[in-house]
Amino acid sequence: MSEQESAIETEDDTRSAAADQGAPEGSGALHDEVIEALKKVYDPELGINVVDLGLVYSVELTESGDVDITYSLTTMGCPIGPMIEDQMRMFVQAVDGVGEVRPEMVLRPAWSPEMMSDEAKAALGVF
Repeated sequence: MSEQESAIETEDDTRSAAADQGAPEGSGALHDEVIEALKKVYDPELGINVVDLGLVYSVELTESGDVDITYSLTTMGCPIGPMIEDQMRMFVQAVDGVGEVRPEMVLRPAWSPEMMSDEAKAALGVF
């Protein structure tokens, strides 16, 4: 499992989200399938998926199968935000056992290259 996957947290609906790199990794088959679905969402300019880019801050699964995704963009004015969100809904909704998918874009903490997985850093030449 990559560093970024470890940074994505899974919480039930009684816990609040925390978007920090030290968040506990998720567990369970449904969580793993949701992460794999999110890896199908690519930043079209960079050609790297949103998980490896570090744009997905948290994934919360409720007991009923609803999925709350907290994510950011590489820049505040990034015009692809709506497309990224639509793709998140489309790919995660296709996972068996998932109810409603609720992506929410946040601007804090601001994204930085340090949030990327080692694979994404290598692909972009960031060391």
